[in-house]
Amino acid sequence: MRKSKKVIVSCAVTGSIHTPTMSPYLPLTADQIASDAIAAAEAGAAILHLHARNPKDGSPSQDPEHYKLFLPRIKQSCNAVVNITTGGGLGMTLDQRLAAALWAKPEVASMNMGSLNFNISMAAEKIAEFKEPWEKPYLEMTKDFILSNTFKQIERGITELSANGTRFEFECYDIGHLYNLAHFADRGLIKAPFFIQGVFGILGGIAPEMEHLLHMRDTADRLFGEDYYFSCLGAGRHQMPFATINALKGGHVRVGLEDSIYISKGELAKSNAEQVAKIVRILKELSLEPATPDEAREMLGLKGADQVGF
Repeated sequence: MRKSKKVIVSCAVTGSIHTPTMSPYLPLTADQIASDAIAAAEAGAAILHLHARNPKDGSPSQDPEHYKLFLPRIKQSCNAVVNITTGGGLGMTLDQRLAAALWAKPEVASMNMGSLNFNISMAAEKIAEFKEPWEKPYLEMTKDFILSNTFKQIERGITELSANGTRFEFECYDIGHLYNLAHFADRGLIKAPFFIQGVFGILGGIAPEMEHLLHMRDTADRLFGEDYYFSCLGAGRHQMPFATINALKGGHVRVGLEDSIYISKGELAKSNAEQVAKIVRILKELSLEPATPDEAREMLGLKGADQVGF
C-alpha cells in the first residue's frame, strides 16, 4: 500500500440503503443534498460520494436530471472531489446505474467489484410505520436479492467511464473482490494507483471483524504492492472504530449517512458534517492530518474539477 502523510477523508452523503423513515436528518431534496455535501466538505471531507433522490418521495434515483439540481451548486461552493455512484439504487439496471456518471463525467465514480447477496431486510422489521409506500418493499426484497456486478458489467462501466477521464473508488465487499480488481489490472483496463474502499458489515459481504480488515489489507499488499491506497468503511456502529484503526495503520477513511445514521450509540447524526467533524477530530488527536481535496487529487491522479461535465 502506498504510504502518505495525509489521510483522505471521504463522506458518503446520501446513499440508497437508508430510507426517510429511518432518520429525519437524511438529506433527500436537492437543496438538502447540496447543503449537506458542502458542509461535509467544510468539515474536512476531501471526497464527496453522492447518490441522488427523487424529490417527490425520497426514493433512490440515478436520473441525471436529479443530479443536475445539486452538482453545479456543490462544485461552485467547495473544492471537494465529487464521486458519483454507479451502484445506484438496489434493483436498478446497469443502464440506470451508469447514467448519472456518464453524464457528469466526474473525477471519481464508485465501482463495485463483484456480485453479492446484499441483505438489509432486517431494517424493515424494526420500523412500525413507514413514511413512504416504497420503503418497506424496498428493504424486504433484499432477502432475495443479488447485487449484480458481473465481469461483463464491471468491464463496461470501467471502459465507458474511463473514456471520460473518470477514475474509480473500487468498492470491495469481500476478499474475492480484490482478485477481481487484480484481474482488470492485469488486463490493463485500469491503471495504478488504485483507490480501494473496503466495505465491512453488509450482510452477504465480509463481516465487520478487525481480523478481516487486516486480512483484506494484507491481501491487497500481495496483489498490488505499492500501487494502491486503502480506505475502509464500517457499516453502522462499526463506522468510527474501523475508520480509526485503518487510519492508524496508514490507510484512509469513509464516513457519512450512507454508511451509518448514528453519531454515537443510540444517537442519530444530525448531518454528514457531524460525522466528518468527529473523524477529523479523532485523526488530529492521533497526530494524523486530513488531506485537502487538491492533495487527494494529486495522490489519486485525478483529472481536476475543471474537467468534469457539470
